[in-house]
Amino acid sequence: MPLGLLALAIGGFGIGLTEFVIMGLLPEVAGDFGVTESVAGWLISGYALSVAVGAIVITAGVTRFNRKHVLLGLMVLFILGNGLSALAASYTAMMIGRVVAALCHGAFFGIGSVVAADMVAPTRRAGAIAMMFAGLTTANVLGVPLGTLLGQQMGWRSTFWAITVIGVIAMIGLALLVPKRTPANTQAEGQGLRGELRAFTHPQVWLSMAVTILGFGGVFGAFTYIAYILTEVSGFTSATVPWLLILFGAGLFIGNFLGGKAADKSVSRTLLSMLLVLTAVLAVFALTAHSQVMTVISLILMGASGFALVPGLQMRIMHYAEQAPTLASGANIAAFNIGNALGAWLGGLTLSTGLGYTAPIWAGAAMTLAGLGVLLAATRLAHRNPVHGTPLHRQVEGVA
Repeated sequence: MPLGLLALAIGGFGIGLTEFVIMGLLPEVAGDFGVTESVAGWLISGYALSVAVGAIVITAGVTRFNRKHVLLGLMVLFILGNGLSALAASYTAMMIGRVVAALCHGAFFGIGSVVAADMVAPTRRAGAIAMMFAGLTTANVLGVPLGTLLGQQMGWRSTFWAITVIGVIAMIGLALLVPKRTPANTQAEGQGLRGELRAFTHPQVWLSMAVTILGFGGVFGAFTYIAYILTEVSGFTSATVPWLLILFGAGLFIGNFLGGKAADKSVSRTLLSMLLVLTAVLAVFALTAHSQVMTVISLILMGASGFALVPGLQMRIMHYAEQAPTLASGANIAAFNIGNALGAWLGGLTLSTGLGYTAPIWAGAAMTLAGLGVLLAATRLAHRNPVHGTPLHRQVEGVA
């Protein structure tokens, strides 16, 4: 794999750490600024909203520019946002820092997916995308626990200073290791917003985003309320929850790697099989959540099957927007966050109606099943109206 993928992974690690480490530091942040934990929680919600906006707005604004230069600019934004967070003298200043840092999130993963895919042969593109997202999964497995520990021992600001340093390292890596242009992206760059928007006239682009929203949203719908499920249904103590989440993160890492390998052989078969497996895993989890052994197994499998979808979902939309993939790729990152919000909302709705703590898992299973249905319909449509007969076409659409 090209070393440029390592630089993208380091950037993904820093961004993932920024997004998730705040969850473990909310009590310290809330106490420092004199706000309730519910108010401090807006630092998470505000970040997520900013990610969705930045994924589309910023990506749309930079379509004419060289992608390497854009990635470097996004890292500058990331460094600035986390530096502001580390220096924040008030809750408002902290929120501004979070929003600034989040603006680069969606655009970085959207544009980074295109850059990663362009650095390798067509038959290895999903694996390259998985390599970049490996930074995000590593942030969940190692970064968040270590970042939380650092913040608890040396103050929460020290964690954001550490993230700022990671951003500087990533920026240096991007500058040195990512090629300015590749044969694949030279033709696509510079098409401008009108050219990028033309990709959205293809119905498969919209269907791909729908699969992303429903398929990945189902995972987040179950995961949002996982602490309650683990303690109130499975009978684990609160002190055990962080260690169980590390197991979930390990599943993410494994699934991302294997999903990239599988999608390089067939995107269509990988997505269809993983959505089916994920639906089954969620159903089994809901039925056996009272068993601690089955809960541990389900957590790992839920993370693995959920994140095995990510490289294939990015590959699919980039394929159908092949002539101008940048904005479509960024829009799919926004779709991940829309799915997360929808899954969390539906899960909360089931809880508020008194259906019990396993109800969000059933809601997640229903979402992934709906995503499978959309993908089946999209695949049948693709077979009737193929784009072209290249090896990449066969890889994505599953045409023999």
